Amino acid sequence: MGPTEPARASEAVEIRGGVLLPARRRDVDLRTSDGLRLVGELSLPQDRPAVGTLVTLHPLPTAGGFMDSHVIRKAAARLPALADLAVLRFNFRGVSSPRGRSEGEFGEGIAEAADLAAAVRFVHDEGLPTPWLVGWSFGTEVALKHGRQVESAGLVLLSPPLHRTSDDELEAWNDVETPIVAVVPEFDDYLRPDEAARRFSVIPRADVVPVEGGKHLWVGEKQTTRVLSEIVRRAAPHALPLPARWA
Repeated sequence: MGPTEPARASEAVEIRGGVLLPARRRDVDLRTSDGLRLVGELSLPQDRPAVGTLVTLHPLPTAGGFMDSHVIRKAAARLPALADLAVLRFNFRGVSSPRGRSEGEFGEGIAEAADLAAAVRFVHDEGLPTPWLVGWSFGTEVALKHGRQVESAGLVLLSPPLHRTSDDELEAWNDVETPIVAVVPEFDDYLRPDEAARRFSVIPRADVVPVEGGKHLWVGEKQTTRVLSEIVRRAAPHALPLPARWA
């Protein structure tokens, strides 16, 4: 079986790399309030309703981030089957991928407020469970800056750099009760666990999860599995531990 071929029911497949587990997948378009078309993909459990939804927010476009950034792609490839989760991934404005190019131009994390709102509105229109916002790097900045303006089940922040998020914006999260989890690599290039604990201390309920040996890009199957497990721990805890093989 090739690295991106769907797993067949008759095979026991090791879940790693680009393995694609069964799901109902379709290309989708999101429409923003300022008139842009964003391209994306919705992945659903194959034969049962979703117990939760993930709206995934990709890393920095100017550094190569897009809807196929590996953690986001693997969440869509695995979690509908392993955890009964719906996964929406899409390109922020001005971003291209094999799926296509989203209209508009990079908005420095400001204009992307409309992109986030369009994604959450799409989830609502599809009748899916209220989504968890799962941001990675730049995606965490979008979630923290604008997530209070949309309905969400909670925030899972992977490798949050907190470059574009001020302390005032963090403190504003005390006005709501939305769960916030920051998954912080030990060897992050931008924000390591001790500093993350200090920055997030302005939100007493924020859960900072340090990951021993982790790096900003979460390269390697061990780190990928840890990150996906932290997401599932919040959005679909019944599915833990995630299996290593698919029969």
